[in-house]
Amino acid sequence: MKIGLLECDHVAEQLRHIAGDYREMFTDLFSRHAPQIELEFFDVRNGEFPVSVDVCDGYLTTGSRFSAYDDEGWIRELKDFVRQLRDANTPFVGICFGHQILAEALGGKVWKAPQGWGIGVHGLKPVKFEDWMQPEQANCNLQYSHRDQVQRLPENGVLLGESDHCPVAMFRVGEKMIGIQGHPEFPAPYVEALVRGRTDLIGAELVNAANFSAPTDEAVITAWLAKFLGA
Repeated sequence: MKIGLLECDHVAEQLRHIAGDYREMFTDLFSRHAPQIELEFFDVRNGEFPVSVDVCDGYLTTGSRFSAYDDEGWIRELKDFVRQLRDANTPFVGICFGHQILAEALGGKVWKAPQGWGIGVHGLKPVKFEDWMQPEQANCNLQYSHRDQVQRLPENGVLLGESDHCPVAMFRVGEKMIGIQGHPEFPAPYVEALVRGRTDLIGAELVNAANFSAPTDEAVITAWLAKFLGA
């Protein structure tokens, strides 16, 4: 199965020695946990979009340092592409920034969370299990790094999961589109380096209190994503 990875940003050069760019992180994730998925890369951050929605069997986004509500040409084009995917009933998975783009593109709202940054390992607790969420697991730890959150679901949005700091941690729109705030693709050393490099922005107290080393459940989440995508 061919899945288009919509690259919404790139890892900073000084951090690429840890696990590469986002495409390498997702390639590694799927090679370990869902090798039936083949990725094709589209650097949408720099204006490289698929020529049509049917170029791939489904699509997946990376995270980004940008906000889903930023007035950038490529972000407007990405929202248009998400709406095309909805209209074509093409599978889509939004990760972090893509989770927020999915909400914004379809009428929901995203803004900075009053509770501040979510960083390090937090649990994703399903509030509704669906057939593709196999193996069924009551809590899935993931790495997080975000300040924006989905504050209002789009019309027909269904809440699927929450975390202790993020009430909308996973949701579905229609039958073919889901968003997940956490990062199954991020290895712990990368998250820690990324977050510690933003200490002035995030705040030393929060950074020093974050847990980067707890075991995570990216294998379970990747199995869910593969089933959702039809792989």
